[in-house]
Amino acid sequence: MAAESQYIFVYGTLLKDVDNNKSKFLAMYSELVGSGYFHGKLYRISWFPGAVESKNDTDKVYGSLFKIYDFDIVFKALDAYEGIDMNSREPNLFERSVVPIYIEDGSVVKAWVYFYNHSVEDLEQIVSGDFLKNCGK
Repeated sequence: MAAESQYIFVYGTLLKDVDNNKSKFLAMYSELVGSGYFHGKLYRISWFPGAVESKNDTDKVYGSLFKIYDFDIVFKALDAYEGIDMNSREPNLFERSVVPIYIEDGSVVKAWVYFYNHSVEDLEQIVSGDFLKNCGK
């Protein structure tokens, strides 16, 4: 698979301040660039969040941007972690796509983001767009 971006933007359990094996894995195979947001809405799925894209500029999901060292290693592990199985007959839990990320220094970078791939109709929205601020670590 050809990389459409060297960057990944995370907003939930992969954030550097979340102490788990996959956030540590991401830190090993990437470099933290900075904080930022994309236009989307954030929801509490379970013990983890899920985001969907939004066309509304006031809808923001906050998180961290990382530059990936090894695309194949990182996405093989993270796709499995995020419930992406190309052989599944059921819809994947998340889908990965490239979107603009607005970084705190004012620049914009295109990065991979995992978007929730199911209905959010009955889910609680995290209105602040900040998983750690509202859901704890």
